Amino acid sequence: MMPISAGSSPAVPLSAATAVVGVIGDPVAHSLSPLLHNTAFAELGLDWVSVGFRVAAGHAGEAMTGARALGVRGLSVTMPHKDAVAALVERRSALAERVGAVNCVVLGAGPSWGDSTDGPGLVAALRRGDHFDPDGRRCLVVGAGGAARAVIVGLADAGAGEVVVVNRSADRGARAAALAGPVGRVGEPGDATRCDLVVNATPLGMGANREAEPPEWPIDPALLVKGQCVVDLVYDPPVSPWLAAARRRGADTSNGLGMLVHQAALQVGLWTGQDPPVEAMWRAVSGPGSAEAPS
Repeated sequence: MMPISAGSSPAVPLSAATAVVGVIGDPVAHSLSPLLHNTAFAELGLDWVSVGFRVAAGHAGEAMTGARALGVRGLSVTMPHKDAVAALVERRSALAERVGAVNCVVLGAGPSWGDSTDGPGLVAALRRGDHFDPDGRRCLVVGAGGAARAVIVGLADAGAGEVVVVNRSADRGARAAALAGPVGRVGEPGDATRCDLVVNATPLGMGANREAEPPEWPIDPALLVKGQCVVDLVYDPPVSPWLAAARRRGADTSNGLGMLVHQAALQVGLWTGQDPPVEAMWRAVSGPGSAEAPS
């Protein structure tokens, strides 16, 4: 037997009988999902392991076929595959049907089953770490991709009074806003000034040097105001240049680590049928440099 590699603490002995789940995406080497999953499995005393698989765009179908052939028990799906996997799974949750994206796949003897845990994950993180309840609040979401749509639906389902969608493609933005029902609408960057919550659900700023401004901002920081809750789903770097600019404007900020922890916890529950140890998962990513981790 061999232990889980360093960085996937706590160590759990592996064997030929170990159940395997995988994280598929591109890029994927930066992902903290295996650490979170493996922490949960160890806390629950399960002989399971989570590993990352780099899968290039356009190859999600091959990855799904291979996972099934190898007996992989589940997949956590990240960019750029959420939309593609939604079309590949044999069954979807009602939430995944609405969002049109899947970030969690359950594999087993029966049909493959897909769900979307991003939206509920963000809402849980907002309530736990930011002490922000979307109920009745004005919210703005930048983006219309799989993660953005999940966030839009999650905020609407949490009772948001308004969900404004800002996206470069007006048609995609309109379709995404429609997911929020009567509280959803397409907006402009200037709407951010009057919103209680502003969420960047695009990859802008991912991997950026916090000292160097990205070629474009999700929302011009000059439009952000003191006391707003501003969330950047990017968590690498922990403080993106945009989030740093929002802080200078006096906004209350957090990165995507909270959503990551809570959506990963929901995935563990879907795969294993057990209550996930959320606090242990938080502790696993709350080391040095994780200033965005809620207390």
